[in-house]
Amino acid sequence: MELKRVVVTGLGALTPIGNTVDTFWEGLAEGKSGCAPITRFDAEKFKTRFACELKDFKVEDYINTKEARKMDPFTQYAVVASDEAIADAGFDMEKLNLNKVGVIWGSGIGGLKTFEDEMIYFGKGDGTPKINPFFIPKMIADSSSGQISIRNGFRGPNYVTVSACSSANNAIIDAFNYIRTGRVHVCITGGSEAPVTIASVGGFTAMHAMSTRNDDPTTASRPYDVDRDGFVVGEGAGALVLEEYEHAKARGAKIYAELIGGGFSSDAYHITAPHPDGYGALLSMQDALEDAQIKPEEVDYINTHGTSTPIGDPQEIKAIVDCFGEHAYNMAISSTKSMTGHLLGGAGAVEAVASVLAIKNQFVPPTINVFNRDPEIDQRIDLTENVGKARKIDVALSNGFGFGGHNATVIFRKI
Repeated sequence: MELKRVVVTGLGALTPIGNTVDTFWEGLAEGKSGCAPITRFDAEKFKTRFACELKDFKVEDYINTKEARKMDPFTQYAVVASDEAIADAGFDMEKLNLNKVGVIWGSGIGGLKTFEDEMIYFGKGDGTPKINPFFIPKMIADSSSGQISIRNGFRGPNYVTVSACSSANNAIIDAFNYIRTGRVHVCITGGSEAPVTIASVGGFTAMHAMSTRNDDPTTASRPYDVDRDGFVVGEGAGALVLEEYEHAKARGAKIYAELIGGGFSSDAYHITAPHPDGYGALLSMQDALEDAQIKPEEVDYINTHGTSTPIGDPQEIKAIVDCFGEHAYNMAISSTKSMTGHLLGGAGAVEAVASVLAIKNQFVPPTINVFNRDPEIDQRIDLTENVGKARKIDVALSNGFGFGGHNATVIFRKI
């Protein structure tokens, strides 16, 4: 069977450095930090008291208040970002075959805030289970894709992928495969997360996974710096409208880029730590290159997973060198998590949007907060330290890795 081509015709972003695609890109290009003290709850007694929260976001500006109350924040974020992407794609809904439009979303945790609030409320009571009737439909991870589908009448495949911090990349690749095999014409995909909560921040700090740089939050997310001490949790969503190429051409759609490949692997090593030699990351990138049918030297830019954790960053760079050989020193590499923080299951979606925008604008966003590069990291690698730069980008690759050894890589190409 001849596979169909898949293109990106719409983008949406709701991030700690911008609540729209345009403001998100402005934040990336400027090297803006989205990190600040936590406002979602009283974090005074927590080891980590900062996060990358959304700024100036009021859900009632986007969603009817009655409907918003039926959604966990992670679903609200999904709806807002997908609304922007769908509007950006410019569909004539009367001509669009809604039976051939799917929604495949990613989230690593789902409705954690809803679960947390309900259990705290229950714990303060006398044991009588006075549970909100919307508790379950708000909490479950597939409420995000379900709400996007209901809101727009999309009747194609509809589900959520869960693979920790590679969830959104998994969702994007699934959507890609549904389109290129002819099952659907269009798919709304991406990911969202709302993890700035007591349970999330408390849980990750208990694992010693998060930065505790409370005296200087804006520089806390520092991938590849020798003094990095953990990731900074972020919240928000990224959305992409993927469309079959001929379908997009026939309606005169604006095309941002082509999605040409997706790769998967498993570390098969540890419940949280990556393989010490970066073997899983290497396999994922190799699988994506093979799927895209391109040579390693055709890749111009890599948006790395780059979380700012003591382990993980060097292993990914080692995997890049192992995968690309001498060409690794010709590419531009950056971690946009240095600005947005780590959106967990939504990270891959926001970073896919960033990668597509890098192609569109022919500009590499920086890795900020690199003050002293880790000597364990190959010094010949161009990490785009602290300042972004213009350069020719025909092909961009984006990595997403998750606890449990899940790895997923996507590749976009200028059309």
